[in-house]
This record gives sequence, structure tokens and C-alpha cells, in this order.
Amino acid sequence: MPVYLVGLQRSGTNMLVRGLDAAPEVEVRNENDSTLFHRFQLRPDPVLTAVLRRSRHAYVLVKPLCESHRVDELLALPGLSPGRALWVWRDVDDRARSEVAKFGDANLRALRAIADGSIGGRWQGQRLDADTVELVRAHDPQRLDPHSGAALFWYVRNSLVYRLGLDRRSDVLLCHYDTVVAEPAAQLRRLCAFLDFPYHPRLHAHIAPRQSHGTEAVTDRRLPIDRRVRARCDELTDRLGGSTADIETEAADRG
Repeated sequence: MPVYLVGLQRSGTNMLVRGLDAAPEVEVRNENDSTLFHRFQLRPDPVLTAVLRRSRHAYVLVKPLCESHRVDELLALPGLSPGRALWVWRDVDDRARSEVAKFGDANLRALRAIADGSIGGRWQGQRLDADTVELVRAHDPQRLDPHSGAALFWYVRNSLVYRLGLDRRSDVLLCHYDTVVAEPAAQLRRLCAFLDFPYHPRLHAHIAPRQSHGTEAVTDRRLPIDRRVRARCDELTDRLGGSTADIETEAADRG
């Protein structure tokens, strides 16, 4: 079974990779795997298909973050076992803080290229509809600071969940990083049920349960993000939270 781990960079995906890599049933193909990736981007689909077909593991975990906008297409590749996708999302402030600390103003530069039309074929500009491009332009990325740019990029990429209809698919699971670190055992059981995968405590042995920075108790950690960007992100946070909770309820009902 192909399992695509997608979402946005600096959202805690490696935390899940580390746990699943400890399972003998899983073959992990992370972004530094030169057979499948080149500069963190997937090689052509025939390469991916060949890697998946020759695996002797029950599951192959692939982390194509730069191709998150293609997850519906990846799930539809012909000649493969039906796959699953895990879309991981994280509190916008914590993710923006981590992104800027690691990559500086990379997200902001990408938004500026989207706005002025110079993004070309780069992954950041793929499958953006006209409304999204206009939204980026309306927020004038030339005047934004790096943290506000990272937050707007968070909005653009995580909005794909709804623009691609992923929230309505039974083969896609939304995973909230902040909930996973607060309730690792419960959330890994939920993930295992989704994958029809045997649960074992080793899958979350490396995660010490803790409250994330996104809780109400630490709202003073909120970044001074542009007011209009903040409003968009707060709206999407509520929507993602509702969709994630709905999926958890459905899983509990099935159980």
C-alpha cells in the first residue's frame, strides 16, 4: 500500500516518519531518498510506480511535500494497490516561526513570484486557481514581513485540502500535529486504524506527550502577523479543526 505523507514543510511530518520507520512492515522513502527524489521533489511518475511495485514491504511511506498539490493524482496512479494519504497540519504561528528560522523569507519570495507571475514551473505555484492567485496579490506580499508571508503561504497550501476535495475522501486522513503531540497513543491508534495497520507503542515511543505552543495557555506566543493574513489563517484553522474532529468522530463510530 502506498502511503503519501503530505502537507506543508515544518509541520511535524518527520515525527510521524520516525515512528512508522520503526515498524518492520513499512518501507520509508523520505525526501532525501535520491532514488525517488531530486532536490526534495519527486522524480517522474514512472520512477515512483517502479519503486512501489518492487517493494517487498506491506506499506511504502513516501513523503512528497513539494507535491502535496498532486496527492489526488498520486492516489490515482494506475497499476498500483489503492493507497492512502496523511495530510499533516500544524498551528500557523509555530509553523511560521519554524519556517522562518530554518529557511528565512523563502515562503515570502515564493508568494511575490506568484503575485508578479514569475513563479514559472516551480512547485509553489502549481495548481493554483485564479482566485488563489488573486488572493495572494490582494494581500500584497511586497509589504509583508517574513512571518506574515509564511502564514499566508500556510493558508495557500493548507487550503488545498478543500480545493482538491480531500476532506471528503475516505482515503485521506487529516492529522493535527498539535493533537498528536498532546495525545500520541490515541492519535497513533487512529492513524493505524485508518491504514489497517497493527498498532504498537513503539510507533510513538519517541513522542513525549506535551501541550503544543498552539494552546490557549500560550496565546502570548502568537506572532505579530499581518491583520488580514491572521483573519484568513484563523478561519482556515477553525475549518481544519472541524474537519479533523469530524474524521475522528467517524473513526470512533466505525470502531
